[in-house]
Amino acid sequence: MTRRLLTLALLCAGFALAQNRVYELRTYTCNEGKLPDLLKRFRDHTITIFNRHGIESIGYWVPQDPEKSKNTLIYIVAHPSRDAATKNWKEFGADPEWQKVNTESNANGRIISKVESVFMDPTDFSKLK
Repeated sequence: MTRRLLTLALLCAGFALAQNRVYELRTYTCNEGKLPDLLKRFRDHTITIFNRHGIESIGYWVPQDPEKSKNTLIYIVAHPSRDAATKNWKEFGADPEWQKVNTESNANGRIISKVESVFMDPTDFSKLK
């Protein structure tokens, strides 16, 4: 009986965590000619640092539109909750490795000119929960 209660409690806790999970859609607009630098920074550094701070990468895209494909990165990350997202981004920004990578990658001019962020909840019919 105790094992069943423990299993049920763990399932309920997991469900509660999943219910609070939040997705974040981020769109970065780069300064002219800087998209390759941004992609390199994500590929070589940023995602690894995200992982260290509880920021789960879902996917990364460059638009097909000819103009936006020159300067735009769109990506989705997930956090356990909005409060966790605030904590994760604060810790990410304070990470010494991130600060070093950010400074070095902007040495020849700022990479990003604009950041947009939208927090999203999945619908009941979404494949992602």
